[in-house]
Amino acid sequence: MRFEIQLAGVSGKKKHTVELTRNSSAYDVTIDGHPLPADAVQVSPNTVSVLLGGQSFEIHISRSADGKMKLQCGQHEFSAEVMDPRSWRGRKQGALEVEGRAEIVAPMPGKVVRVLVAAGDAVEAGQEILVVEAMKMQNEIRSPKSGKVERLLAKEGQAVNAGEVLAWVD
Repeated sequence: MRFEIQLAGVSGKKKHTVELTRNSSAYDVTIDGHPLPADAVQVSPNTVSVLLGGQSFEIHISRSADGKMKLQCGQHEFSAEVMDPRSWRGRKQGALEVEGRAEIVAPMPGKVVRVLVAAGDAVEAGQEILVVEAMKMQNEIRSPKSGKVERLLAKEGQAVNAGEVLAWVD
């Protein structure tokens, strides 16, 4: 499988070509034409431990309303857009909305610092629902779809774990 990945961070945007080749129970990884020994294990929901070129990284992953991935690795935060050349869908189209009931989970351990909606409120896709503070950074948690907040489990000041259900939107 071959992908183009555009990473955006504080130092700007950079595009990489990543090739994954299945090798029995693992993958061989080539980044921008350079093969690297790699291994990855999901350690909790939305958290992956990656060993890449002899270095270990713990990456927290969440999806933003625009369809891009938000990656946090230590003090560094990136926005990632993955382009699959086999995909028939154009890159410039808007993100697809989730259909049916959507579960909203904490992308990483932290503390709920603001709750912006209440159970029963109508929300739009991409609307902020609450804010979780982790490692002195505030992360806006957004609705993946338009609908109604069916249930809200988070309260201001509450400590949350990665993958913990915070709300449901239907």
